[in-house]
Amino acid sequence: MTDRAVITVADDFGLSPAVNEAVERAHREGILTSASLMVAADHAADAIARARSLPGLRVGLHLVAVEGPAALPAADLPDLVGPDGGFPAAQIRLALRYATSPRARRQLAREIRAQFEAFRRTGLTLDHANAHKHMHLHPLVGHLMIETGREYGLRAIRIPREAGGGALGAWCRVLRAQARRAGLRTNDWIAGLADTGHMTLERVQHHLAHLRPGVTELYFHPATETDAILRRRMPDYAHAAELDALLRARVPQGVRLTTYT
Repeated sequence: MTDRAVITVADDFGLSPAVNEAVERAHREGILTSASLMVAADHAADAIARARSLPGLRVGLHLVAVEGPAALPAADLPDLVGPDGGFPAAQIRLALRYATSPRARRQLAREIRAQFEAFRRTGLTLDHANAHKHMHLHPLVGHLMIETGREYGLRAIRIPREAGGGALGAWCRVLRAQARRAGLRTNDWIAGLADTGHMTLERVQHHLAHLRPGVTELYFHPATETDAILRRRMPDYAHAAELDALLRARVPQGVRLTTYT
């Protein structure tokens, strides 16, 4: 029988208290195996404390290079962030800046190193890395994440390749090639890309029932409630429904529930 395995990952760990509580509950009571930490988010300290009390939870770096808080001061990143110290949501504009501006690339490299360094200071084992809004599909961001991450013990990254591929397929192939050259582990597939923010119990059970051979990552954005932070950042996401799915979903017989490392 062809092996099928699934990794369950919650993104945005540290973004808000509601997210942090959901990650803890989904791991203790449900099928969540892993979480991706936003090291510069306002509630990262709470997330780190919870992770330390959950030795079975694998934690990785959720690298922020778009729409989120930077680890370095705004004065150190004049071409990348606003006065509030956050990356803008303009993903295409930032992608072009990374591609065309040497000065922006130098700032980005320093910021990525700062985020890995902040993760190192948590004392948690670095399980994996991925990027907010899948920004590591940008070849430069992916390269910097991999090369810098290896200095900090990085062993695995997410490839956001869903069955069918679509327009992201070519970028996923580039990222996978980068990871292979660096000797990093990756997932074979991702499930839920088209369902981002709406990984309800029905959709999760559908994905689990139709897994392809190999290792599939199911990724989530759970929260106990849509609090003020989430209403501002992701107003259309069904955060509580995703937590419910993680608590009630059942992994089919013959499928391994696993982690990246």
